[in-house]
Amino acid sequence: MSLWRGWPVRIRLTVIASAVMALLCAFAVVFVLSVVRGTAQTYKTDEVVATAVRIAYQVKRDRIAPVMLDENIGGVQVIDPRGRIVSRSVNLVGKPRMAAFRPDVVTPQASRTLCQSPAFPGKCVIIAAFRFQQPDGLWTVYAADDEVPWHVNDSLVTAVIASSLLLIALTGFGTYLTVRKALAPVDAITDKLAVITATDLSQRVPLPKFADEIRRLAETANQTLNRAERAVEQQRRFASDASHDLRSPLTAMRVEIEDALMNADETDWPAMGESLLQSVDRLQALVTDLLQLARLDAGAAPRLERTDLADLAANELDRRQRKVEVVRDLTYGVHVIGDRLSLARLLTNLVDNGERHAVSMLKVSVYRENGNGIMEVQDDGTGIPPDKRELVFQRFTRLDAARSKDAGGTGLGLSIARQIAESHGGTLAIEDSACGARFVVRLPAAECPADA
Repeated sequence: MSLWRGWPVRIRLTVIASAVMALLCAFAVVFVLSVVRGTAQTYKTDEVVATAVRIAYQVKRDRIAPVMLDENIGGVQVIDPRGRIVSRSVNLVGKPRMAAFRPDVVTPQASRTLCQSPAFPGKCVIIAAFRFQQPDGLWTVYAADDEVPWHVNDSLVTAVIASSLLLIALTGFGTYLTVRKALAPVDAITDKLAVITATDLSQRVPLPKFADEIRRLAETANQTLNRAERAVEQQRRFASDASHDLRSPLTAMRVEIEDALMNADETDWPAMGESLLQSVDRLQALVTDLLQLARLDAGAAPRLERTDLADLAANELDRRQRKVEVVRDLTYGVHVIGDRLSLARLLTNLVDNGERHAVSMLKVSVYRENGNGIMEVQDDGTGIPPDKRELVFQRFTRLDAARSKDAGGTGLGLSIARQIAESHGGTLAIEDSACGARFVVRLPAAECPADA
């Protein structure tokens, strides 16, 4: 079995097709030989019967000799009413009566195939008996000839077997060529995939000209390469941006420390400690966001529990004092099924982002609409142009200076928030508003309240 599995597909299919054709040819040979033998047997039986009838007419005309020399069949015997052999073929001289059966009263003739005839020991013969009336009683003529062999004759067997072998060979050859031609696009796809590496994902596999399964395979492979190229490019940009964002606070901290060490007597160490602590906080926030993105990219399944969005929003807003006024418009009883910690992180990221860009006020709303639980976070800042609304969800994206002055942002919060929403079967988008930026989260609402 392991050897069979190690063979190429074209070889296996060729062997299978040849084996099937060999079986069909075997059945065909048996069928043809059976039909031909049956026909030949019937023809020979008729010939033997006809010989017996002819000899009977010769006896009635008294034209029969004790020994017949010119018969073309295996043997003839003429039996008188007393059971004596009065005439025979030359090859049956001195041999006993070939058969004991006689035709019945209704029909004057009968035929049988005997393999134990006393006159033909060691072989099977067709024997025909013809009974006729003479003045002295009923006479019987027996005529015999060899039975048709199973193969009819050597020439027929040779021709049939040769034709079968030729057909099997043609089937195997044709199958091999057909499969090789059919799999040629697969070989081309394999060769192309073999040279595509992680450092060069721009190449694509060739598309076959026929719209068949192999073409769909090639199209799927190209789509997979497209996604892989985008993912690798995204990872490259992510690594580049992450290294830049990690390097900036580290560089600032190093400069501050080196400057303080060079002027140790003049350094305000508590002030420098506060400055370093801010840089450490930024590093910690960035590392936390990177770990969160890694978990989201890994596709970890969220812990599902029933959550009231209004209760969640109230708890998160009460957690710490905000720098701007926060207006709450919360409708309780809007439940969703999801990971409460992840949803809290989503809301916190939106509120932190809105707080950094708000002028004086931030509004958080929760309500139910069209079977969805809605969370909105709107600030009264400068807003985001419609053509830039998708860019802010890309990792480490920075827009104009008015919205990128925040020192506490990592450039990952909105990307994390969108991934959390999508992992819960929802969406996060920026929608139109009278002023500022309005972030809207839509999550599938639970069917009934928790206490129902």
